[in-house]
Amino acid sequence: MLNPKRLAFTAAVLFAQTAFSVDFNPIDKSILELQFALNSGQTSSVELVDFYLDRIERFDQQGPKLNSMAHINPQALDDAAALDQERKTSGPRGPLHGIPIVVKDNYHTIGLPTEAGSRVLEGFTPQDDAELVRRLRAAGAVILGKTNMHEFAAGTESVGSAFGVTRNPYDPNRTPGGSSGGTGGAVAANFAVAGLGSDTCGSIRIPASHNALVGLRGTQGSSSRAGIIPLSTTQDIGGPLARSVTDLALLLDLTTGYDPDDPQTAVRIGKFSTKFTTALNPDALRGARIGVVHDLVRTSAEDDEVAQVIDSAVAQMQALGAEVVQVQIPEMERLTVEVADGFLVILQD
Repeated sequence: MLNPKRLAFTAAVLFAQTAFSVDFNPIDKSILELQFALNSGQTSSVELVDFYLDRIERFDQQGPKLNSMAHINPQALDDAAALDQERKTSGPRGPLHGIPIVVKDNYHTIGLPTEAGSRVLEGFTPQDDAELVRRLRAAGAVILGKTNMHEFAAGTESVGSAFGVTRNPYDPNRTPGGSSGGTGGAVAANFAVAGLGSDTCGSIRIPASHNALVGLRGTQGSSSRAGIIPLSTTQDIGGPLARSVTDLALLLDLTTGYDPDDPQTAVRIGKFSTKFTTALNPDALRGARIGVVHDLVRTSAEDDEVAQVIDSAVAQMQALGAEVVQVQIPEMERLTVEVADGFLVILQD
């Protein structure tokens, strides 16, 4: 956990030039910006929860009905009020204190149904939290609610028998990706500042791409799977989706690490002591070698618009000092399309 004094200093340095209005607007604000506003009295956790709940009611349940939220936590306002009082009496626990977060519907969550997007599990309410949810609560986060997902995480959209179709907030006629599309859509639509997803074969990375967010599939064993309804016993991993690399790093610092309830995380023991936030370095790309699998960037004419974005990003990395290496993989087409109809990885369980 970050030292509160360090947090306050960091926020003050980052936002010394930011002119906050009297009526604080949380739209597109980062975790540190929200924490700075909470510490300076410009807003409260209760006000943040109210703000996000109002947006959910207006944009997720009415109008185009984005349908990104599966369940709202009825205790969210009470939890926020308790955290506001704790801030007054003993200060913030860290950067997540009083910050509203959403959680994918395959995470066990005390007091809320966990249905993995399926009517098969309708009404299932666990008596414990998934380890990553427990860590967020311990850090002072407010669990605002559960997000929709592709049924049992077995797909790259977000469609399920429990809650129907989730839509992309940038264009409701398009998909937010999946299977963590509810979390991706909710964060992009400012229903929360960040959220938890899970990834087997792209279920964090695809929604991050579809919703202009930052997502990271961690190294297997870097974070606990305990309490996450599984798709694959060897490939699942939980992790955050956020609006910036800094927000992602803050969440990774809190959610990664050894958990005795998940033997796979034993690889963390005695290793990876450096925090993600301390590794943030604007000069980190200088001298780095970045591999680009060119054959995957453009496979058809329809890819060109996205390929131009990738080309631009590669050029920016080069400008920041990276060496870009064009990588060719023999038999790429056969391995990714023909072998097992393109499902070679997921079939390995």
